[in-house]
Amino acid sequence: MSVVYDFKENIKKDELEKISKTLNNGGIVVFPTETVYGIGADATNSNAVKKIFDAKGRPQDNPLIVHISNLEMIEEYTYGVNAVEKKLIENFWPGPLTIILKSKNKLSNYVTAGLDTVGVRMPDNDIALNIIEASKKPIAAPSANVSGKPSGTKLSDIFEELNNKVDVFVDGGNTIIGIESTVVKVEKNVVNILRPGKISLEDIEKIGLKAKLDKHIFKDVKEGEKVESPGMKHRHYAPTTKAILVDFDDDKTMLNKIKEYKLNSNEKIGIICYKEHEEYLNSIGLKTIVMGKRDDLSEISRNIFSLIRSIDNYKLDVCFIEGVKRQYIGTAIMNRLIRACGYNIL
Repeated sequence: MSVVYDFKENIKKDELEKISKTLNNGGIVVFPTETVYGIGADATNSNAVKKIFDAKGRPQDNPLIVHISNLEMIEEYTYGVNAVEKKLIENFWPGPLTIILKSKNKLSNYVTAGLDTVGVRMPDNDIALNIIEASKKPIAAPSANVSGKPSGTKLSDIFEELNNKVDVFVDGGNTIIGIESTVVKVEKNVVNILRPGKISLEDIEKIGLKAKLDKHIFKDVKEGEKVESPGMKHRHYAPTTKAILVDFDDDKTMLNKIKEYKLNSNEKIGIICYKEHEEYLNSIGLKTIVMGKRDDLSEISRNIFSLIRSIDNYKLDVCFIEGVKRQYIGTAIMNRLIRACGYNIL
């Protein structure tokens, strides 16, 4: 049985010491960040890091992100940062931004998936930072979930699937952002966004840097093709129920297409939808699951993984999911939805 520590109200020093001992002794710990919950292990200990892959059922060609609590760790484990990377750090750390850097090979090969690079970030969460600081080690931590399933944004979503597979759960309440960090790699002074997140292309351009979206963000990765960011390869974020993304430029066309599908089908159909469309979609016989108001992308971001997880509870044959605008954090939401739906798009 895994141990659970409740840090929702405050960080308990004696329990923090037990968590750091668990990590330093090769154990694995589920803990909150501002993005999603992570499963953490000492990034320098291959035996410990392998336990993450075993707990998640994660393919070993999928690299892990390393979480740090101070900038000295960059100097110790990577070859440092250039001027563009420094500007990103000054503007977005601590925060939901992961930067791909050249590794000094002091980390486990399981972390880097055999690459000479590693993704590094400093989370904007006091619990996470205190755990890293107390352990005095960089913590490798992918999202807390069984591989292929949506990431955990609250402990209740992931407890059952990970109980007895990890040593410790740290409950910090609901995460603030709800989707994983933006992952970037600087190439020829251009910030290449490998995985979109809360820190958007628009945010990076606002600080005077050139940025672009990687070609894989809305496309599948071919078999055998290496990726430097997690979340861009293999089946991700998906419910067991068949999910279809609904992505139209105008509401009238979209709602008509859904109605037409419903009229020609005997299936039990649900939809994760905008609050504004709930009443109409209910009226034509769909089970509605509200993601939030159309213009509140932050609310949708916080809710989306828990809602995708909930789909299977309704025993549906098909669940539609409404798309969002591909701008700011909407780009990240659409990246996750496309993968959750297995590229099934209406």
